[in-house]
Amino acid sequence: MKVMNLAPARKAAFAALLAVERGAWSAEALAAKSEYLDSRDAGLASDIVFGVLRRRGELDALIRSYSKVPPEQIDSAIWIALEMAFYQLRFQDRVPAHAIVNDAVELSRRAANDLAANFVNAILRHSLRKPVEIPESLSTPAWLLDRWTTQYGLEAAQGIARASLTIPERYIRVGNAEPPEGAEATDIPGCYRLPQGDAKPFRFQDISAQAVVPLLQLQPGHTFLDLCAAPGNKTAQAIETPVRAIAAEFHPSRARTLSSLNVPVIVLDARHPLPFSRPFDRILIDAPCSGTGTLTRNPEIKWKLEPEDLPGLQERQIAILRNGLAQLAPDGLLVYSTCSLEREENEDVVAASGAKVIQTLHRIPGRDPGDGFFSAVLSR
Repeated sequence: MKVMNLAPARKAAFAALLAVERGAWSAEALAAKSEYLDSRDAGLASDIVFGVLRRRGELDALIRSYSKVPPEQIDSAIWIALEMAFYQLRFQDRVPAHAIVNDAVELSRRAANDLAANFVNAILRHSLRKPVEIPESLSTPAWLLDRWTTQYGLEAAQGIARASLTIPERYIRVGNAEPPEGAEATDIPGCYRLPQGDAKPFRFQDISAQAVVPLLQLQPGHTFLDLCAAPGNKTAQAIETPVRAIAAEFHPSRARTLSSLNVPVIVLDARHPLPFSRPFDRILIDAPCSGTGTLTRNPEIKWKLEPEDLPGLQERQIAILRNGLAQLAPDGLLVYSTCSLEREENEDVVAASGAKVIQTLHRIPGRDPGDGFFSAVLSR
């Protein structure tokens, strides 16, 4: 049998989605699998991977509507090949339908056998003859939509769901430097929207993430502790002001990524009492969380997260916050933040800490630019 060539972008996207299925994060998997692609193919691979993960609920409903085989009897690789094909057929117009079908068939043949390839071919060609409509709402898990409706109201919840299906805007951290050509100023000092082009020498950082550090009201000479510092973007933003900074991180591998900041880096578990002999004027806790505010850039979260995951996250967050507060100077400020939309990780954690709440800030996808974020300015 003749072996067909595969489009490099679809081959890379397929490999990345298989890695996500096995537990990898989408951005890391995509970077690894598209390392040697040219910019055009890398862009297409990215569109496919994130598009499939954002629209997975709709795509899976399409597969079920055309397949007579129960989903649990279909190999995961074959299912992914179908998801990719349906995403490209429904939401892209860059590639002819026959090329999409041919590549899906060949991916299935390589992943399994001719029988699987024939199965994929039949489903996709049937779908081209008899298209069906699938509601967009299926790409937001019902339990998440119900939670957001209870907390924020139906209109805001629907806005969050719609926002999670979009490609995120690109923002860069310029700080006190001159912004690049084409960059657009935002209401966050030093933060610019970059619609297109190369960000170098600046780093990409979401506008909502850049809204956190200003809440600390940093002044020159302040002692500053970033207690959950990796990957270091907020520490880098903080030291734009000449403060005496320390960055702390739990994972040694992630702590090594902080070495370029030229500040002391300590590996520690912030769930336990902190090892510092003196208090800090300012402390930032950008706590590990569910990440439900970042679904547009981390869409796999909505398919991996379960309601029963939240209590464990909350327990960890409360411990970290209490230990941070114990290290805060009497007249100091601590900012607790998450990129979560869930009350258990935000208001309930702050309430359990016993801290004095000076200010809270919610950034809601669909209402505000950028990711969803919660921040609370606290004192002892």
